[in-house]
Amino acid sequence: MKLKGEKREGSEGSEGAKGKMTLSLALVALISAFGSSFQYGYNVSVINSPAPYMQDFYNRTYLDRTGVPMDSGFQTLLWSLTVSMFPLGGFFGSLMVWPLVNNCGRKGTLLINNLFSIAAAILMGTSELAKTFEVIILSRVIMGIFAGLASNVVPMFLGEMSPKNLRGAIGVVPQLFITIGILAAQILGLNSILGNAEGWPVLLGLTGIPSLLQLLTLPFFPESPRYLLIQKGNEEQARRALQRLRGWEDVDDEIEEMYQEDRSEKEEGQFSVLSLCTFRGLRWQLISIIVMMMGQQLSGVNAVFYYADRIFESAGVPSSSIQYVTVSIGAINVVMTLLAVFIVESLGRRILLLAGFVLCSASCAVLTLGLNLQSTVSWMSYLSIACVIVYIIGHAIGPSPIPAVMITEMFLQSSRPAAFMVGGSVHWLSNFTVGLVFLYMEAGLGPYSFLIFCAICLATMVYIFFIVPETKNKTFMEINRIMAKRNKVEIQESKE
Repeated sequence: MKLKGEKREGSEGSEGAKGKMTLSLALVALISAFGSSFQYGYNVSVINSPAPYMQDFYNRTYLDRTGVPMDSGFQTLLWSLTVSMFPLGGFFGSLMVWPLVNNCGRKGTLLINNLFSIAAAILMGTSELAKTFEVIILSRVIMGIFAGLASNVVPMFLGEMSPKNLRGAIGVVPQLFITIGILAAQILGLNSILGNAEGWPVLLGLTGIPSLLQLLTLPFFPESPRYLLIQKGNEEQARRALQRLRGWEDVDDEIEEMYQEDRSEKEEGQFSVLSLCTFRGLRWQLISIIVMMMGQQLSGVNAVFYYADRIFESAGVPSSSIQYVTVSIGAINVVMTLLAVFIVESLGRRILLLAGFVLCSASCAVLTLGLNLQSTVSWMSYLSIACVIVYIIGHAIGPSPIPAVMITEMFLQSSRPAAFMVGGSVHWLSNFTVGLVFLYMEAGLGPYSFLIFCAICLATMVYIFFIVPETKNKTFMEINRIMAKRNKVEIQESKE
């Protein structure tokens, strides 16, 4: 190794100063986010608009097979399975993150993952012709596995490729594409486009196209340099990948930083989920990502989207226009997440998380009031609409995009795959829980269910305020030193 550790001190500033957005880095971010994250968003909302036509297809198929109509209880069960199999698949996908990214690399995992999406798209697109609704439910599980892998591997891949001064901005790109995917599904799902009796199989099948594009283009881009150097021990390939991503020849500083990270981790070896959970040196990092991921999902974002239609209905928006209002909310979500891409590096992660959770908890509290007084005070329904919009703005700038960025930043190479596996599993289980429990919560508590979300947002905010450090513009090793103090452990840094 031709570099000496002493060179490190003076070089840190220059590495941060010269990290710029190159065409290679921008393209790899766009291709991986469009091919993977976009479809996660698309499949979250794709079955909302065509639901009545799909349920009608379930009914007709059942009638053709048995000669008797489906009873309503069975239909409700089938439909809730169709909806909830997606997050359940996401949980299974998260469990596959650790073995896949360690054995096949980050890029390799994304390429393999496309096969799930293309298979599911073909099955869903042909389900009506084949007269089988079971295939749709199965495809939702497969699509969930795809999304579970994508939602963890894309932020890890992009976070490891970015220079430290762009890591936050590039880390928000996957979430931006999730919101674009949601918006695309809402637009294509309009009754006048594909959200109708003839169009819904096409609407479901379109999800394979981004995967196909990713499969054809991603192989031309480099693998994560950190994976190549630290896990594969191939300095030559890592150096070439870095030179291509940074757009210049001299990448010695970053190579040295990776070696330093590698040396500091040599004693621990690769972390499994079990060793991660029992290792004292990463205790607060692990608790922090669990709290942030639970806060992100249990703060009620899916419930607010779900409730939005009814809030608009009670505010007197004609039912024919509601889907256009929903599309406009999807558009606000995209615009605010795009704003987060541009402000995360100047304002930092903490302030966006704190501000986001404050806005979410305040809007949940006021929304409870608005929904309760809607029938007696005429203008309360407009206040409810304003709360939904403020909530979505709050979630889009912080709680939605930042936790995945923080997992990349708070863990080093050896523990990052296991950390994403834990964070991803918590994310999808929480998502599944909200989907399952919210209908019962709403039946029992009505508008007061939003007070529970308000409390969860506040609790998460308090935790972040006291425990989570600012990671803006710091190297992975610097962040590790900050957390080591909190964990009360010494960092082993070799003096070679």
